[in-house]
Parts: sequence; structure tokens; C-alpha cells
Amino acid sequence: MKVILGYMGCGKSSVGSYLSEHHNLSFGDLDDFIERRENRSIKDIFQHQGEIYFRRIEHQCLKDCLKQQPYDVFALGGGTPCYANNMELINAEQNVTSIYLKVDFEILTDRLFNQKEQRPLIDNITDKNQLKDFIRKHLFERDYYYRQAKHLIDVSEMRIEAIGRQILSI
Repeated sequence: MKVILGYMGCGKSSVGSYLSEHHNLSFGDLDDFIERRENRSIKDIFQHQGEIYFRRIEHQCLKDCLKQQPYDVFALGGGTPCYANNMELINAEQNVTSIYLKVDFEILTDRLFNQKEQRPLIDNITDKNQLKDFIRKHLFERDYYYRQAKHLIDVSEMRIEAIGRQILSI
């Protein structure tokens, strides 16, 4: 199983969907898995139960997916690697390869500013400079965990097909 990780907006779900559609690989998304198990949206979980509850559920769902390995490609949430020793769990699993999709800060900011309504952590940010500060802080905190991935691909200037080919070559 190839586990794709990186900051929100880096293209984890898009690349996973592409690999599923064009290369006949099974694809799972941890956020979708959580939503099915909880029978509600991530946004709803954050709003009503809070982030601590979400991270606990996220960790359990990750453990279940790693144990079962039901997918060829599996996308994590942006914060998943940073909590509950999740990267240690991922990297300790046999037949699991972790891949960090890194994106240039400015590209990431532009993408996320246009998608912020769909993202519970940033849906209340209205100013692009405020978003930049938020992303900068998060990337600083999360980079340590992301870099524990077995592979890093800088996808800043890559088309989805090229990202898919590179992931397949790993």
C-alpha cells in the first residue's frame, strides 16, 4: 500500500483518484473512511466534537486501514502524520510505503484560498495574508513529521499524470 501524505491542498486525493481511474488501483481516503464510519462530515465532527475527538477517531481509523491494507493507494489527512505517533505506525508496517507530496508555499496558498470553504481548519480565514501566516505556522510544525515519509516528491510544478507516474515508480 502506498500512503500519500502532505499538507492540505497538495493533491493527495486528486492523485489517488487519478491512479484509481487511470491505473486500476484501489484508492482510499482517510477522511472519507472517517466520514463513513462516523456517518457525518469531517466539518461536522470538528464543529460538534472538536479536534481532539477527531484526532482520536482519525488515529483509530488509520490503525484499522493499516492493519487491513484494503487499498493500493491511501491518502491521509493533512494533519494525520503529526498526531499519536501515526508516522511511526505507518513506517513500521510491512508492505506500506509513505510518500510526502511537497508543494511550494505560494502555490499552496493560492490553492487553499480558493478552497477554504471546504476545509474546516481554514474556513473562517477571510484574508490571504492571514492564510499565509496560518500555512507558514502549520508547515513549520508539520514539516518534521512529513519528512519522516520514506519518499518525498516535490509536486509544485508537476501535472497529475507525472505525479502518478512517479508514485507508481516507487
